[in-house]
Amino acid sequence: MKLRLKRILTVALCVVLAVYVLLAMTSFNNPKETYPVCSKVVINIEDESTNGFLSADEIRRILERARLYPYKKRMADVNPRDIEEKLKGGPFVKTAQCFKTKDGCVNISITQRLPIVRVKNVAGEDYYLDDHGGIMPNSNYTSDLVIATGYISKWYARNYLVHLAKIIMQDDFWRNQVVQINVLPDLGVEIVPRVGEHVVFLGGLPQSKYPGRRKVLVTDFVAKQLDRLGKFYKYGLSQAGWNKYSYIDLEFDNQIICKKK
Repeated sequence: MKLRLKRILTVALCVVLAVYVLLAMTSFNNPKETYPVCSKVVINIEDESTNGFLSADEIRRILERARLYPYKKRMADVNPRDIEEKLKGGPFVKTAQCFKTKDGCVNISITQRLPIVRVKNVAGEDYYLDDHGGIMPNSNYTSDLVIATGYISKWYARNYLVHLAKIIMQDDFWRNQVVQINVLPDLGVEIVPRVGEHVVFLGGLPQSKYPGRRKVLVTDFVAKQLDRLGKFYKYGLSQAGWNKYSYIDLEFDNQIICKKK
C-alpha cells in the first residue's frame, strides 16, 4: 500500500513539474503575455559600411511592401520565419535571422552579398559580380567598384573574372588605382589605371577545367603581374613620368614593352 502511494505521489510530482516547465516555456516564448505589441525593431546589417547594397532603411521598405514590418504589430502576429524567408529571397541577401524578445523587440540580423566588380559587356549586359562569383542584378546603387568591359560571358565572369577582381579589391593600392578591366576578343586582359594616361596589358589568364586549379593559377598569375607593374611604377615611371607611355605590355616574363604616346 505504501509502495503504491509512493508511486502515485511520484507520478503526480512529475506531472506537476511537466506542467510547470511547459507553462514557463510558453510564457518565455509568447511575448504577448508580457508585451503585446512590437515597440522596437533592431536591424543589424553586417558590412553595411562597405560596398554592400543594403541599408536598414531598405530592409524596412522591403518588409513594409510585403506587409511584414513588425513595428506596432501584435507580437503574436509577428512570424520570424516569414520575415527571414522574405529577406532571403532578395538578390542581395546572403543570410537573414529574425527573433522576438519578451520586451516587445524584434531583432533582424543580415549578412549581404558583397559586389566586387560591375560588368558591362559588349552584349549590353549590365550586372554585378559578388565575391563568390555570383551574379547580382543591376540596381540604382553606385560605388567606386571597378568596371569590367569587353568580351565577358557570365561563365567567364564566374570562373575567371572573379579571381582577378578579388586580387585587385584585396589590395588597397590596386583597389584605388584600377578603374577598369577590359577583356579583348581573344580573352587577353587589359587594366586602366586611375593615375597615368596609359593602358596595361596583363596577358591572357591561365586556363584550367578544374575550378580549384583554375583559382590558384589565375590568382598567382594576377598577383605576379601586378607585382611586376608595381615595381615598374616605382622604378620606371617615377623617373620617366607617368604620362610618357600610352600602352604597357606585361605579357612576356622577361621584358616589359612600352609604347610611347
